[in-house]
Amino acid sequence: MPWTRDQIAARAAKELRDGFYVNLGIGIPTLVSNYVPETMDVTLQSENGMMGVGPFPLENEVDPDIINAGKQTVTEVKGTSYFSSADSFAMIRGGHIDLSILGAMEVSENGDLANWMVPGKMVKGMGGAMDLVAGVRRVVVVMEHVSKDGASKLLARCSLPLTGQRVVDMVITELGVFSVDKKGAGGVTLVELADGVTVDEVKAKTKAKLTIGAKIAA
Repeated sequence: MPWTRDQIAARAAKELRDGFYVNLGIGIPTLVSNYVPETMDVTLQSENGMMGVGPFPLENEVDPDIINAGKQTVTEVKGTSYFSSADSFAMIRGGHIDLSILGAMEVSENGDLANWMVPGKMVKGMGGAMDLVAGVRRVVVVMEHVSKDGASKLLARCSLPLTGQRVVDMVITELGVFSVDKKGAGGVTLVELADGVTVDEVKAKTKAKLTIGAKIAA
């Protein structure tokens, strides 16, 4: 069976490393906070001005004043701090965030990202995604592999307005994990396959130039 949203988030959490400062985007990325290993020293940053974001609260732990950038209630961890949005974006723009895990509407084979608007639909604003992809050291996208109408979201070229060009390093969907050649000729490589998913299914649902990783091909 393809991975669930929680399984996608759990797989994304494997990209965390000791000492990392990490920003989680809205949607599936917020679930990653539930899968940070207890033995790992990772600090989650939210662009609304919170450093030290914990997992989602239990019902009896909810504090409506403690929220992430998606306005979801979260918990604190030891050492949590709060600051202005200006300070938050200074951290991001200054290159102090090691990893950003973001959602997407489209990703191209050379790492272009479209995740902030659909033409003709009302949006409140671009949010912090453009700053994040420009200022962080590594970008991992977690998303569903196809849209609601069945169209691939992993494309040769994005059709929606771009958030950033050649910024995505890895894509994780319900079908598997893909590395992105954002510095070379372009293309995505399937490096891990979700349980029960076939290579043929991935090929059928991917419009980007696709290479099958050696471990999977073997």
